[in-house]
Amino acid sequence: MRLVTYASDRGPRAGVQTNAGVIDAWDLIGGEAGGSLRELIASGRVDEVKSAIEAGEGEAITPGPGAILAPIPDPDKIICVGLNYRAHAEETGMELPKAPTIFGKYRNALVPDGASVTLPAASSKVDYEAEVAFVIGRRASEVSVEDALDHVAGYTLLNDLSARDLQGLTMQWMAGKVFDGSAPCGPALVTPDEAGPHDAIGISMLVNGEERQSSSTSDLIFSVPRLVSTLSTWMTLEPGDIIATGTPSGVGLAMDPRTWLEDGDELIVRSPELGELRTHIRR
Repeated sequence: MRLVTYASDRGPRAGVQTNAGVIDAWDLIGGEAGGSLRELIASGRVDEVKSAIEAGEGEAITPGPGAILAPIPDPDKIICVGLNYRAHAEETGMELPKAPTIFGKYRNALVPDGASVTLPAASSKVDYEAEVAFVIGRRASEVSVEDALDHVAGYTLLNDLSARDLQGLTMQWMAGKVFDGSAPCGPALVTPDEAGPHDAIGISMLVNGEERQSSSTSDLIFSVPRLVSTLSTWMTLEPGDIIATGTPSGVGLAMDPRTWLEDGDELIVRSPELGELRTHIRR
């Protein structure tokens, strides 16, 4: 399934994206209150939604322009992993990490597919980073690698927009990672049965139609199961938490000459399994 959160007169609602439109997930299972996709995942009722869809239940609607929100608009945590593609670590000239290198983003960073992002006035060197992200489906604490995928609700796309000049101000990267709109995410959360193997998800980045990045999760240094297991020993992962797995080689920072985003640029993160995430850049 392809799960979304959409804006309605009842507030943010979890839905299933189909060829005919969006079917409200809570209506399918008789949820009296309902809520966002995070709440649906936390309720443990995604399988009920799948059964109802397979039975042909539900009436599709066509949400208006801008009504499809980021799949998880209200996560408890957004955890990003740096230098997690072998080729990207090599292009930066850095040694392969011995453990996942992590940093955080906040909810102000999340914007949906098709959003316009205004570059921060404090930076003149904003870069793109195409990423596959996954969402936690069940609380995870000290989970083994073997059991880790049981805690994954699905996969989505994320663009880790990075202000490189701010990122380099301190030993920590956070200053360049947290500006408003710095985490375009979507268009949908694709459940594992549809996304396919965790280590065979394709990912690419197009800037104004030019392909700059192209790889797959087979190049990850720390795989999705390894990330779930390791991170769950560092903190408890909650349903709806977003984990971005890192970016492939081909970022603007590594180009010669270095290339930064400009007003009017169009970015497309593309995946055969997960769809396309479009972002428009404004200054």
